[in-house]
Amino acid sequence: MLVIFQVIVLIYSVVIHEVSHGLAAYAMGDDTAKNMGRLTLNPIRHLDMFGSVLLPFFLFVIRSPFIVGYAKPVPYNPYNLSDQRWGPAKVALAGPASNIALAVLFGLVLRFMPDVFSSAFVPELFSVIVVFNLVLAIFNLFPVPPLDGHWLLMSVLPESLNWLKVMIYRSSIFLFIIFLIFIFPFVLKIIPFFFELITGIRY
Repeated sequence: MLVIFQVIVLIYSVVIHEVSHGLAAYAMGDDTAKNMGRLTLNPIRHLDMFGSVLLPFFLFVIRSPFIVGYAKPVPYNPYNLSDQRWGPAKVALAGPASNIALAVLFGLVLRFMPDVFSSAFVPELFSVIVVFNLVLAIFNLFPVPPLDGHWLLMSVLPESLNWLKVMIYRSSIFLFIIFLIFIFPFVLKIIPFFFELITGIRY
């Protein structure tokens, strides 16, 4: 039962993440995602073979303490955005922001939940939502392509460092693998801190 719920939480967390990208772009004048039918919570429209299947499976095989993934990126045309300077970064950060919002929302509900639910299954389910969304947010905020955080990095780097941007993109697959294997496991260690900060419960 819990495993099924975890799968559902993961799927809809990444779906909401991707839809948030499209909504941010739409708010800034680009309707590409809307026209392609990607502003929907239907998970089938967002599944990605690597991010939604292979990556979670890989993490399961190596017995990662957390299973993460991502959906098919929501398309948008950066030239249609009203904010040409920071628009791509805003669109990118909308995804992690949605996961943080979900973690905070369910975390606060968990913190102030009446005692009548204390022995029920509900607190455990809400804890799964908080943890998964914290992991997704922190995972995607790292400045490594194809993760969302790299758009913020590209926005702040000056033109004089265009060579660095090119190098990052050319080495993106290697940087991502290094991040996933060597850095991300250490990043996961801060999840209990944020979980306790939001919920008031020791993880």
